[in-house]
Amino acid sequence: MGYRVAVVGATGNVGREMLNILEEVKFPVEKLHAIASRKSIGVEVSFGEQIIKCEDLEQFDFSTVDLVLMSAGGTISRAWSERIGAAGPIVIDNSSTWRMDPDVPLVVPEVNPDDVEWADRKNIIANPNCSTAQLVVALKPLHERARIKRVVVATYQSVSGAGKEGMDELFDQTKNVFVLGATPPKKFPKQIAFNVIPFIGSFRDDGYTDEEAKMWNEVHKMIDPEIKLTVTCVRVPVMVGHSEAVNIEFHEPIDEDEARDLLRDSPGLIVIDKRDDKGYITPKEAQGEFPVFVSRIRKDPTVENGLSLWVVADNLRKGAALNAIQIAQLLHERGLLRQKALA
Repeated sequence: MGYRVAVVGATGNVGREMLNILEEVKFPVEKLHAIASRKSIGVEVSFGEQIIKCEDLEQFDFSTVDLVLMSAGGTISRAWSERIGAAGPIVIDNSSTWRMDPDVPLVVPEVNPDDVEWADRKNIIANPNCSTAQLVVALKPLHERARIKRVVVATYQSVSGAGKEGMDELFDQTKNVFVLGATPPKKFPKQIAFNVIPFIGSFRDDGYTDEEAKMWNEVHKMIDPEIKLTVTCVRVPVMVGHSEAVNIEFHEPIDEDEARDLLRDSPGLIVIDKRDDKGYITPKEAQGEFPVFVSRIRKDPTVENGLSLWVVADNLRKGAALNAIQIAQLLHERGLLRQKALA
């Protein structure tokens, strides 16, 4: 007995990755529906050995499914998620729309799995921001051991975080630099090929961007509102994989060896940390992988209890699609997915 699952936004980068991971982890799917906008009706996507044609979001009867994986953007989620949840299935949403709603759990299974227990308030569970997801997997075990006081983060975010248009723009600009000159930017505010852009999202009145604010708000909701956190989000010319330089100040002493051992024993993490030219991870090696990788663990001598880390993950996987499927697995393990449609 499996579940009837709908993937909304099935033709996008994350939607296609959701389909791949559902098959990879052998999630118990009885029937899979690929849902998209009207313009994508009939477009074919792959699910294992099956080829599935996309169905129309406007016409689909969501009361016939048990689980909806939503990755169609904030506008669609805002318009549809509550209606879908009211029809019965649980919605796992990848947009920022519901993350800070007090009646919607924001979940990374390695960090706050028990929060899925109150998903029935709206039948919606939110996926965090891609950069937040990998960050909290690394922070949680350290916070439990030594209580985090303050975190300073600089992100190095790949263009896939901006969707297929971002990936296409990097590819086209990189290719054309050597021919006719880089094509003008469309998706990004400035040229991304051979460049870095210290701006993601939109500016707030305080000078930070909404992408940066998402990270500290989500850390507060999932781990501890007392943690002070400041962020600079940077777009870099990498196709897939987000990286973060993380500086942490603790209330209690913790040395780098203890932190290294603690992280090695924590779920969802792999530590690659040797002091040679192959002893650290880059986004290239993390691409296609499930875990969050931690490298460059070292003492920060400028504060009493400080450490610096390098944190890398595949943003399309742990940062989005994988985390959503792991939430679905958690719901399944705890008996919280109702098979109403198969009764």
